[in-house]
Amino acid sequence: MVSMVSGSAEPLSASGRSSEKLSLPSLQSKMKTDPEGYETELHLIRNQFYSALELFQQQAALNFSSISGVGADPTVAKDLSDRAMFLAHVTPFYPKQLAEFPSDLAAFLISSARTLPSGLRFHATQAVILLVNRKIIDIKDTLSLFMELQTLDDRNLRKLAFSHVVHSIRRMNKNHKNEAKNRSLQNILFGLLQQDDEAKAKRSLITLCELHRRKVWFDERTANAICMACFHSSSRIMIAVLSFLLDYEKIESDDEDSDDLSSEDEMTQNPHVVISKETVYKAHHKGTAASKKKKKAKLQRAIRSMKRQQRLSSESSNCSYYSPLYHLKDAQGFVEKLFSRLQTCNERFEVNAFPDVSNLEDFTLPAWQIQPSVAMILFSVKMMMLKVIARTVGLHRLILLNFYPFLQRYVQPHQKDITNLLAAAVQACHDMVPPDAVEPLFKQIVNQFVHDRSRPEAIAVGLNVIREICLRMPLLMTEDLLQDLVLYKKSHEKAVSAAARSLITLFREVCPSLLVKKDRGRPMDPKAKPKAYGEVNVLSNVPDIELLEQDDDIGGSEDDESGDEAVSISSDDGNEDNDDEESQYTANDGSEDEEGDENDSVDEYESDIDDANEDDSDDEDKGDTEELETEEDDYNEEVDGSSKAGDSAGDGGNEDQKTKASKRKLSDFEGQLIAADSSLRALKRLAEAKTSHASSDSVDGILSDEHFQRIKKLKAKKEAKTALAQQGFKIPSSDQLSFKRVDPSKLEAHVRLRLSKEERLALVKAGREDRGQYQARTAIKQKKTGGLSNRQKEHKKYMPLAAKKAKAQRSRQEKNKKKSRSGKQFRGKKAWK
Repeated sequence: MVSMVSGSAEPLSASGRSSEKLSLPSLQSKMKTDPEGYETELHLIRNQFYSALELFQQQAALNFSSISGVGADPTVAKDLSDRAMFLAHVTPFYPKQLAEFPSDLAAFLISSARTLPSGLRFHATQAVILLVNRKIIDIKDTLSLFMELQTLDDRNLRKLAFSHVVHSIRRMNKNHKNEAKNRSLQNILFGLLQQDDEAKAKRSLITLCELHRRKVWFDERTANAICMACFHSSSRIMIAVLSFLLDYEKIESDDEDSDDLSSEDEMTQNPHVVISKETVYKAHHKGTAASKKKKKAKLQRAIRSMKRQQRLSSESSNCSYYSPLYHLKDAQGFVEKLFSRLQTCNERFEVNAFPDVSNLEDFTLPAWQIQPSVAMILFSVKMMMLKVIARTVGLHRLILLNFYPFLQRYVQPHQKDITNLLAAAVQACHDMVPPDAVEPLFKQIVNQFVHDRSRPEAIAVGLNVIREICLRMPLLMTEDLLQDLVLYKKSHEKAVSAAARSLITLFREVCPSLLVKKDRGRPMDPKAKPKAYGEVNVLSNVPDIELLEQDDDIGGSEDDESGDEAVSISSDDGNEDNDDEESQYTANDGSEDEEGDENDSVDEYESDIDDANEDDSDDEDKGDTEELETEEDDYNEEVDGSSKAGDSAGDGGNEDQKTKASKRKLSDFEGQLIAADSSLRALKRLAEAKTSHASSDSVDGILSDEHFQRIKKLKAKKEAKTALAQQGFKIPSSDQLSFKRVDPSKLEAHVRLRLSKEERLALVKAGREDRGQYQARTAIKQKKTGGLSNRQKEHKKYMPLAAKKAKAQRSRQEKNKKKSRSGKQFRGKKAWK
């Protein structure tokens, strides 16, 4: 066996064959190509593996160890690791001969993983992983082994075992999900998570969180198991779960990022944005340059607002976006239990006291695992628990009445991380909470932040918090308080005035009656009022079905106009009800023959009346004439009485009045007959049209996919029109507000914090990055980028000989003149003379 120890350096001789000498890698490749021809070599290496395994176990039993680990003889460990890897590679080709090898190797790792040398342990783990990938060993049988290996103090081994577990489960659920197998694997991890052993619980939690983050195990069981780990006995496990939940709830900036998106990306994400062609044409071709610029800006704002609403609605309808808090089965019990732990917790809550976090830096995992000291040092554990409770209360719209007085104790401008606390308070408010429970907290915020002696930063934050709370619970605001808060719009601080104006904008849409008349503007609904507590709009039909009905009515009226003749009957009695009824049943097609059609319809209608009158019986005629005579007699008596009561008049005048009254009464009665008959005929036609339309469109009352697609398009058109006509902002629904997360940084909008000298210098230098080194303007002018100047070129010219002689003569003459003048020049009186 000693001659066969080395697998790569020393050759391996195939016994019973030629004198060919092979190494383990070359023998492995030949055995894969010809398994039957190398069965003798397989038995030889298999026996070598078991003999090396037995020798290693004997050395471990006799405790022949050194400082580096058990098994001081390195040749035994290397021989064992080489043979294990070799057999793992060729096991698929020899399933009968190596049937016991996988179970023996796994049992060896389970029994002595902690005492093995690091190299042998790593190679044995690789061999087991290879067998699992070849589906020789089931992941269910080895999952507990790999979770145990992750608890060892070996960084490379932990990384290998963790990545294998995650990738194996992902590969298993890639094409289809085997619920029974997933449930068995989840039970193993859930059991480890509930154990008191902190190392195993931590590794199980990291595995579950990674699978949930990658949307492999994105079900309620996994989400509830992660959330229930908040109540683990170990504080470190609780901190890890809270940080994971808060990291999953990171806030995406909807306003800034949506403006930077390209139009192509936006259209691919939101294909249902509809703007009328007329509006686009007017924005680009009608009006002056300034007006077109304003129209284009308004159009872009409308498009952005519609895209933002569509993106939020798509995110709310997409279940893959939700955090584990959304899948809680007993959200109320979870919140109450976590709140009771928050109240009774007496230990130090600072995250920098979190011990032994260095071993979380081993993997390429999210920020909550890689750098916990950096990602979580900003918040205390108490603040983390507050934020998780508030997020759960807002998401599930729970009622936790003791939570608001607990927050009220910490609402002070000087409190550390006050914006995060106020964001949690806003998140916990919704329309299902009684206003009386939140009113003390609301008044505390108003009294502590918004007053004349407070700093501008505190006033701005307080107004923003009040706006967000009133957006969710508008019943908390009173008229006197709102008018006092609105006065801050005149402040010289931009943050304060902007916050006050945003409050005005909100109540212009929610309840304009609380504002002064000059602050109301032109709201969309001047009589709008917030819902009373507990008031709910119950849908009795498919949402937005009226848009489909209106569209069908318009289409049906157009079809009726093109196929049938219009009916238009005018009565002389001046009755408004009849006029309204006739206008409902009159078709206006706007054609050139409109008057002719109306006359034809009237003629046809009169002929129908004549035919009907001819067909009437004599008895009916007699009855009608008797009724007319009685009515005429009554009317004549009334006229006689009125003439007697008034001034005296002639007999001829009374007779004329009687004849005129009888004629007018007869004509009015005939008009009433015509109007009644026309209304009956119109009602019959309308009933026939409605029945035919209902039978052709939807007989059984069931809407198809085409109907829902039409409803979606019609809704997009309606939103486009309202977005162009609306000047304020759209009030989100309660479901959208519960799903939306509150960003603490937005509560400090436009607040200018005081900067230190180093920060100011950094801002100054940030604007000078593209500038060059400072130079004077004259130096820049004198710096030539081209050739020489004309004067420089003159100095370099070669002068003719005569010119040189003339120049030399002139210079001699000038020197002589200076010399002659120097003796005669008066130099002043001598001081010593």
